[in-house]
Amino acid sequence: MSFMEQFTDLMPVNVIVNILDVLFVWFVIYKIITLIKGTKAVQLLKGIFVIIIARVVTDFLGMDTLGWLLENVISIGFFAIIVIFQPEIRRALEQIGRGKLFARSSLQEEEEQSRLITAMTKSVSYMAKRRIGALISIERETGLSDYIETGIPLNANITSELLINIFIPNTPLHDGAVIVQKNKIASAACYLPLSESPFISKELGTRHRAAIGLSEVTDAITIVVSEETGAVSLTSNGDLHRNLSVEEFEAHLKRLWFGPTEESVTSSKWLWRGKQNG
Repeated sequence: MSFMEQFTDLMPVNVIVNILDVLFVWFVIYKIITLIKGTKAVQLLKGIFVIIIARVVTDFLGMDTLGWLLENVISIGFFAIIVIFQPEIRRALEQIGRGKLFARSSLQEEEEQSRLITAMTKSVSYMAKRRIGALISIERETGLSDYIETGIPLNANITSELLINIFIPNTPLHDGAVIVQKNKIASAACYLPLSESPFISKELGTRHRAAIGLSEVTDAITIVVSEETGAVSLTSNGDLHRNLSVEEFEAHLKRLWFGPTEESVTSSKWLWRGKQNG
């Protein structure tokens, strides 16, 4: 007799069915939350929860009048939900019809990753052509809160226009680093630790030393656009990739940002990548 058959004999069939029932309900709730995430329906859903909690509290405290009022509100709530969530319900039915409801979560994630890479590449390309100096650090596993606190809080969505505008010369936020945390611009004008490594080329300026310095103490990805030459560089976990083309930069960034976060570091020396003398 197999293990599953023994397990089934030990547990009544109705218990197994109940467990599957609960798991399915939780999965449906999760998919609904995923579906309405980032829409105005989230705030409306919070309001519905508040009403339900208030109804329970009124029963507990014996507040009959308020309880009666809330009970009537809840009784017509089903029809209100249909009206309020009409766009989300229609979208869900369309997803079911196309057979993509259960793939929506991964699809949204891929679309967001593609948007972030495009925004970052577009801004870096724009600044490199015009020799606008830039320093952008992206948090990964090691927290950058200590460095975020040294700058000006933004908590803004990542767009190429915003990144370009931050680094325009002679503006209040252009001096310092932008730090990206949880796919948002957490802070600008941040101070990063400067590296004292003797292996750093003398031709590299303060931005490169700051990028390397942060890479020495964290696993962050740091993007540097040289103000003197417009060259694009990228640092991460002991590697300095210099003089990257737009295509090379996009490929490196995508691999480091959304690829495996654990990279083997076999040497403490800096590995000069790309066109070192270009």
